Amino acid sequence: MQAGKAAESRDAGRPLQVTMKRGYEVLRDPHLNKGMAFTLEERQQLNIHGLLPPCFLGQDAQVYSILKNFERLTSDLDRGLFITIHDRGHIATMLKSWPENIIKAIVVTDGERILGLGDLGCYGMGIPVGKLALYTACGGVKPHECLPVMLDVGTDNEALLKDPLYIGLRHKRIRGQAYDDLLDEFMEAVTSRYGMNCLIQFEDFANANAFRLLHKYRNKYCTFNDDIQGTASVAVAGLLAALRITKNRLSDHTVLFQGAGEAALGIANLIVMAMEKEGVSKDTAIKRIWMVDSKGLIVKGRASLTPEKQRFAHEHGEMKNLEDIVKDIKPSVLIGVAAIGGAFTKQILQDMAALNERPIIFALSNPTSKAECTAEQCYKYTEGRGVFASGSPFDPVTLPSGQTLYPGQGNNAYVFPGVALGVISCGLKHIGEDVFLTTAEVIAQQVSEENLQEGRLYPPLVTIQHVSLKIAVRIAEEAYRNNTASIYPQPKDLEAFIRSQVYSTDYNSFVADSYTWPEEAMKVKL
Repeated sequence: MQAGKAAESRDAGRPLQVTMKRGYEVLRDPHLNKGMAFTLEERQQLNIHGLLPPCFLGQDAQVYSILKNFERLTSDLDRGLFITIHDRGHIATMLKSWPENIIKAIVVTDGERILGLGDLGCYGMGIPVGKLALYTACGGVKPHECLPVMLDVGTDNEALLKDPLYIGLRHKRIRGQAYDDLLDEFMEAVTSRYGMNCLIQFEDFANANAFRLLHKYRNKYCTFNDDIQGTASVAVAGLLAALRITKNRLSDHTVLFQGAGEAALGIANLIVMAMEKEGVSKDTAIKRIWMVDSKGLIVKGRASLTPEKQRFAHEHGEMKNLEDIVKDIKPSVLIGVAAIGGAFTKQILQDMAALNERPIIFALSNPTSKAECTAEQCYKYTEGRGVFASGSPFDPVTLPSGQTLYPGQGNNAYVFPGVALGVISCGLKHIGEDVFLTTAEVIAQQVSEENLQEGRLYPPLVTIQHVSLKIAVRIAEEAYRNNTASIYPQPKDLEAFIRSQVYSTDYNSFVADSYTWPEEAMKVKL
């Protein structure tokens, strides 16, 4: 009984929840059910006394219990909407099967290019589920307004096709017009049901489809591709923070990419935009950027270059060895995004240190086994002068001088939750590249001088909710300034308005000492 009274005391200051549901209906509704956190008075008034064990467990105890259960799991349990290539003509009907009527954000994948793992087919559902979990945890987007979607068009993964327990379609990936028709129908069905403001994030599509679909839909729908634009934003954020160490402008640097896929091209294009903002021409900015793919240095005249790669092809002889390319191009910024573990050799790191007082070295590939170099290798072979960031987490490194550096991790989680919160809060209909440059600037501004002295190019992850809020506010401010927001009138206090949109994980209270329940609210729904 005392535990029940204590729970009542804690609930007293929380928002009041009114419902006409009673008894078992309350426990079946995920928006209402608090499990064993219901106080004694709530159990009695809601007619659920006796339907729960007599113990009272607060929210903190429930979180601990769930974590313990989670640790016992041996496989992922993924929940979302599965749409196949054979469901064409029926997608609108399938969306109606989802239990929530209000959806503000969707993350969709076709599972073809899961980072570091390749084609996972239908098992790719874990990616949208995980991303949307971060929408809520890092950005405060309401979880019941999020929808993870898997577009199953088959898989080219032979191991999966031969696996009798594989849960997806058992045929090779369908491409061409049938694939495009599926995507078109999906986009139209989503916006028809949830509105043109529904945010649709594309995740882990293969390179060719990723760029093509982004160009196709970006000016028609509220959409972005996290692998291209989110990665670009977090990388440029790290570069902008690094400029406070190198004491110069981004346009003063020569950038060399190991890799020329979605991530590299996305970063390169945003660097161009950032350099333009400093006052240099687009052509000048492009000439500052060089790329190396699996065939070597990307140069003019090389066969079979995609339009995206062609943009960064310069007049130069063909070269294949990265060590030779570094010596010849003499970059001040080296960025690895090709998932080739150890690509930044001892010689390359030493050469970068010989060429630059403070070489900027970003080993952004993950998982850790794919990182171009470790933090320790970077600091060791650049004599502690390297300005380092990675895509994977690395332990702190203590230099011979006794100084300890904490390498910054360029995680997309710094970007997409805040972008989503801002886009949803102001009703942005289209997401331009300027959104991601703004996001990069905000993230860099949140890096303190103390962080920089410790080797961090990103704010501590424990501040990510604060960072996401700052991003959302800046996006909304610029949207209203540019007349691209669709939620009017403009709130007088944007930050307060966006804070009010943030999802609270705290339970609401169904009773309060000073509250008189309306007669209608006390009726039992029969």
